[in-house]
Amino acid sequence: CPASSSTYCVTLLRRGRSLLRRVFLLPPCAFVMFEHVRRLTTLTPTINLSILETNLQRCQWVNQFKQILSQMILTGFITDTYAASRLINFSTHSNFIPFNFSLKIFNHLHNPNTFIWNTIMRSHLELHNSPHQAINFYKLFLFQNTPPDHYTYPILLRSCASRVSEAEGKQIHDHVVKFGLDFDVYVRNTLINLYAVCGNMVSARQVFEESLVLDLVSWNTLLAGYVNVGDVGEAEFVYDRMPERNTIASNSMIVLFGRKGCVVKARRLFDRIGGKDMVSWSAMISCYEQNGMCEEALVLFANMNACGVMVDEVVVVSAISACTSLSVVWMGRSVHSLAAKVGIQDYVSFQNALIHLYSSCGEILDAQKLFSGGVLLDLVSWNSMISGYLMCGLIEDAKTLFDSMVEKDVVSWSAMISGYAQHGCFTEAVALFQEMQLLGIRPDETALVSVISACTHMAALDLGKWIHAYISKNKFQVNVILGTTLMDMYMKCGCVENALEVFYAMEEKGVSTWNALILGLAMNGLVEKSLNMFEDMKKTKTLPNEITFMGVLGACRHMGLVDEGRRYFSSMTQEHKIEPNVKHYGCVVDLLGRAGLLKEAEELIESMPMTPDVATWGALLGACRKHLNNEMGERLGRKLIQLQPDHDGFHVLLSNIYASKGNWGDVLEIRGNMAHHGVVKIPGCSVIEANGIVHEFLAGDKTHPQINDIEHMLDVVAAKLKIEGYAPITSEVSLDIDEEEKETALFSHSEKLAVAFGLITIPPPAPIRIIKNLRICNDCHTVVKLISKAFEREIVVRDRHRFHHFKHGSCSCLDFW
Repeated sequence: CPASSSTYCVTLLRRGRSLLRRVFLLPPCAFVMFEHVRRLTTLTPTINLSILETNLQRCQWVNQFKQILSQMILTGFITDTYAASRLINFSTHSNFIPFNFSLKIFNHLHNPNTFIWNTIMRSHLELHNSPHQAINFYKLFLFQNTPPDHYTYPILLRSCASRVSEAEGKQIHDHVVKFGLDFDVYVRNTLINLYAVCGNMVSARQVFEESLVLDLVSWNTLLAGYVNVGDVGEAEFVYDRMPERNTIASNSMIVLFGRKGCVVKARRLFDRIGGKDMVSWSAMISCYEQNGMCEEALVLFANMNACGVMVDEVVVVSAISACTSLSVVWMGRSVHSLAAKVGIQDYVSFQNALIHLYSSCGEILDAQKLFSGGVLLDLVSWNSMISGYLMCGLIEDAKTLFDSMVEKDVVSWSAMISGYAQHGCFTEAVALFQEMQLLGIRPDETALVSVISACTHMAALDLGKWIHAYISKNKFQVNVILGTTLMDMYMKCGCVENALEVFYAMEEKGVSTWNALILGLAMNGLVEKSLNMFEDMKKTKTLPNEITFMGVLGACRHMGLVDEGRRYFSSMTQEHKIEPNVKHYGCVVDLLGRAGLLKEAEELIESMPMTPDVATWGALLGACRKHLNNEMGERLGRKLIQLQPDHDGFHVLLSNIYASKGNWGDVLEIRGNMAHHGVVKIPGCSVIEANGIVHEFLAGDKTHPQINDIEHMLDVVAAKLKIEGYAPITSEVSLDIDEEEKETALFSHSEKLAVAFGLITIPPPAPIRIIKNLRICNDCHTVVKLISKAFEREIVVRDRHRFHHFKHGSCSCLDFW
């Protein structure tokens, strides 16, 4: 500084004051600090690089930095490019200096060099998560005369990769070639990484193959690309060609093998790794856990611990997940203790895994304690706790926690809707889904599947159709699960054509899809089509399972196809290598019993390799009543009541057998036994949907708001049926009362009330659809057939076993049910 020239000093101070005011954004009157700095510069009129480095090393506060900056401005040292680069590098990496302040300094530099531009762009990318700003600064950089270097483009290519922006990356690639930096190994490695991150392994491989120099990073980057896209073949090819296979590459391969289910290859590679690190152990344990080999995962975790390898939050989460799958809560507690010992118990991912473990194993109090004591809880924590309450059946606790959430995501809503559906709270599930819609939250597949299942159970066909339309309108992907659920709803609501439309529109069909189709067609009386679909299923090379044969045998049962049923039953073991379970035997017993082959049915039960269940015995006992084999019926009934004195169905069937013979004393005895053991007969209940509202009727129900209209319609029905020649089947009434009272009792059955309500509220030609919880009785079946003829209405009744499509006075079951 030419101190002898007072004029120059004054000019410099004025310029420095102006520059400081622009940098610090101070008003003209706020120059107290500036005067202090001026006095400092009087004592130390010069600053050099050595002094700058010393001052920066000692700088710990923003005011100290401002003093250094002021001194550089006043002395003119700020115009030294290298000194300015040291200042910018320090400010961008100091957490006590705001980044905006560094940008203000940068904006007032006259000729920033490439290093300074690189520093600012790197700060945007690495320190402030603003890769787009790094790209924007590069656009400004291009207008300068400063050339880029081999550090510039790796920053920009990493910025493009972080945004998964291949288009911008290709433009940067063109600039790399233009400035002659395309053979720099550092630049080429970031190019390989860019294309790999964007999933363009063709371009990544091309850059790799054209490289004159390849280092370990080049090989690892290309390998990581193939790992990310899940290409096992190419990844193995690259790994085998690597001149040096380090632990990082081997760990990547184990991760890929685990993701693709190549567990044997993963373990073989793991055993070959000489210098296993923590990631190696973690990758192999995760591989086992992801592929359902949870016992092996826990054994390896124990070996890892025995070898003294330090654990991290990733591997303990895998271990806890394995414990959850195996329901070994004691092992989970050991992992919990180990995590606490090494100080990683407060990681939120680990806390969430523990909450899931404890709640899944019924230890809800431990889960609740973790949740209540958690410091760093996230949405996953809340959702895990809600799911935990629901898994333990604590629906009200789950709803209370759900309502208290300040922020909910789609998983929160889905968990509650799914929980309601799983616990039979179908109305609540539908109501919550509707609330979700009002808030404009887009549901996920779990919520849609759950609410469709709720519609199925409620027979809410109109709502189910609306949800189907919503799925189509909002372009949801109808995968195997969602499509099968829709099919199941339509089949169980008797809408076969709608179900078939969904089936044929599905691009991918799983065994569950075919099962829903075969079961649904059989249940709706389309037995021949059901069996044909089974043959079509085999032609597609889809392997049938146990559920498939439940549908096939059920189809034979619904139409009395005894020979076909025997053949399909034999083919399970002989052709498909499937061992029949108790339900398959029950189907065949029911098939034989319905056909009157009672002795053969009983012999089949006695030859079963497992203990017959209630349904199997009940099928034979019901067949005894149907075919009036009272001797066998009484013998079986007495035996079954002794075996299961609390089963209402056995008591009712035996009571009906006695009533059919007029043995009212035995009937009273059976009913006395039921009262003594607290056995209550399940009342008949029928459900019907009208105008979007589901109505429920019980036998003899008088509580419905429109009961007067319903009773009036029943009188109209009775009059029309009399013209049709209807005679009540009073043998269905197992009461010792006169015939007139029996006729009155018959007309109070729940399905007749529901049909009368449907005639009032559902205008033709819409079908009247009813779901009953028990088997429809002979009298109701006859009445509904006649109503369909007299009133020219289509009526669909789903009882406990199948659908009955009534039309023009006939039923799809052909009176065989």
